[in-house]
Amino acid sequence: MPVYFIRHGQSEFNATFKQGDSDPLIFDAPLTAKGIRQAEEARALVADLGIRHVITSPLTRAIQTTLRIFGDSLPIIVNSGHRELLIHSCDVGRPPEELQRDFPDLSFAHLDEIWWHQGPENGDGVAKEPEDVFVNRMQAFSRSLAEIVDRPVAIVGHGNAFRALTGHMMENCEIHRYQPAEPPA
Repeated sequence: MPVYFIRHGQSEFNATFKQGDSDPLIFDAPLTAKGIRQAEEARALVADLGIRHVITSPLTRAIQTTLRIFGDSLPIIVNSGHRELLIHSCDVGRPPEELQRDFPDLSFAHLDEIWWHQGPENGDGVAKEPEDVFVNRMQAFSRSLAEIVDRPVAIVGHGNAFRALTGHMMENCEIHRYQPAEPPA
């Protein structure tokens, strides 16, 4: 049974940032109106996939996308294992109590107070995640997908995370069917 990756809708950061420009400092960026429309359009595309539950990144844009696509129709689990590679302000998360306040129907109690990468910060207050740390995290997440037996499952997350797993940079709200490696016997 498949795993479906769904990249979040357009965020305020996506709409503002141009490669090579300075970071616009939009921490934990929410969806734009276009991102909301993209998620609502994706709802029709997933309707016949037989998805049984959803795993979402704790970054706001992924949660908003998840809720726009699936609402309260399926169980939703928040998992930080497939959060975005922390290279910009939009990839810095928020503490669980703030997320709980904004998304009261989801559970964040299992998350650490700081669940995103920590390290030396640049002048903008962003601690860039080293590539090897990110690769190891994505490998661990991939292994965890092979252990999910309740499928089909949707994983709502981020461009760089999904690119690390598929070799393909997904568009906003693109849906990608993924076959995780089977766990060793």
